[in-house]
Amino acid sequence: MNKLKFLSLTAAALMLTACAKEPVILEQDEYTEISLSWWGNDNRIEYTLEAIKQFEELHPDIRVKCSYTEWSGYQTRNKIYMASHTESDVMLINFAWLDQFSSDGSGYYDISTLGEYIDLSQFSESELEFGMRNGKLNAIPIALNTMTVYFNKSVYDSFGLEIPRTWEDLFNAARVMDDEHYPMSMSAKSALFYTIAYTEQTTGKRMMTEDGKLNFDKSDLAIMLDFYKKLVNENVIPQVEYFERNNLKEGSYGGVVAWLSDASSYMGPAQEAGYEAVIGEYTSNAEDNMVWYTKPATMYAISSNTEHPKEAAILLDYLLNSPQISELQGIEKGIPLSRSSRSYLEEHDMLKGLQYEAFCRMNEHLDSMILINSFMESSDLLEAFQEAWNSVLYDKMSTEEKAAELYDTLTELLGK
Repeated sequence: MNKLKFLSLTAAALMLTACAKEPVILEQDEYTEISLSWWGNDNRIEYTLEAIKQFEELHPDIRVKCSYTEWSGYQTRNKIYMASHTESDVMLINFAWLDQFSSDGSGYYDISTLGEYIDLSQFSESELEFGMRNGKLNAIPIALNTMTVYFNKSVYDSFGLEIPRTWEDLFNAARVMDDEHYPMSMSAKSALFYTIAYTEQTTGKRMMTEDGKLNFDKSDLAIMLDFYKKLVNENVIPQVEYFERNNLKEGSYGGVVAWLSDASSYMGPAQEAGYEAVIGEYTSNAEDNMVWYTKPATMYAISSNTEHPKEAAILLDYLLNSPQISELQGIEKGIPLSRSSRSYLEEHDMLKGLQYEAFCRMNEHLDSMILINSFMESSDLLEAFQEAWNSVLYDKMSTEEKAAELYDTLTELLGK
């Protein structure tokens, strides 16, 4: 019998003896309730809920209240919750949010003070450094991420084409493929990083300085705008507003640029339809000028306002290092950085597939990759570029005029 229930029954028996009244049986299940929030598709929701069920069985003194939604809704709600200090005790966060909500390190809990409950030794110092702000460990990265080039080899084979290795190879492929096929496709965010990479490789300049200032001038921005216009006008990619993920499954897109962690969601349906998917090179016209970016895929943080840091830390350790989460999550959030989690996946032959191949490709080039500046992931920057792309695409303004206007917009955004 539960100890608390036994004590309650004993108390009730004493009351009956002393007062000669009907017994009052009080059942008190003492536990601490904490909250957890995350974003993701149905699969992520299902396995996380199952993981929490198993966590509560392991820790009957802790109950977890779950909150989840898709990405855009989660991002919008997070801003409200952080502003009102009503965020979850443990939360999945985007890397860019560290600078947005905790530039001085006070926006999230200092996890380094909770080492008694979280096994931080499963991560290297350089990996934990991603989550450091002002000397405080604000978040722990789950995995690393980079924009990855995926190709449908079956489509390229059908046109007698080799898999592209350079920018020019893509344009050559577009000249061979018919009007119903594109050599490449991408969302707006992917197009932003793709055109940044092209411009950096072309000019030898980084878009941002190390201290977070705009390093591109108006002529560099004009190169970005012209390159996007050329990609669309020469039928290399569909306009980003018309990008349809389902077309990857149908084989009308010969490739896609997407995050490493999204390999399965983008290319999985095409593989299930019988197409062969392969990892492409990080596009470049010169091997010694390969510029690409990396960042933590997703991170876990603890609220600076939590009333239960111990319990939050116990949950966080479980979400990062336990065999239960390793089994359920697999590599859905990327190849885990946690040594214990990765060891579990290796022992159970779970490190395989397209995403693992993309991870291995990233590791080959990791030393030469650059950490993404959080401004490069801001929605304001993306909206500014989308508006600029369409202006030059539909000849509303010349490239030079729009680049000058865009430069002023970006400078103003950074000033804020």
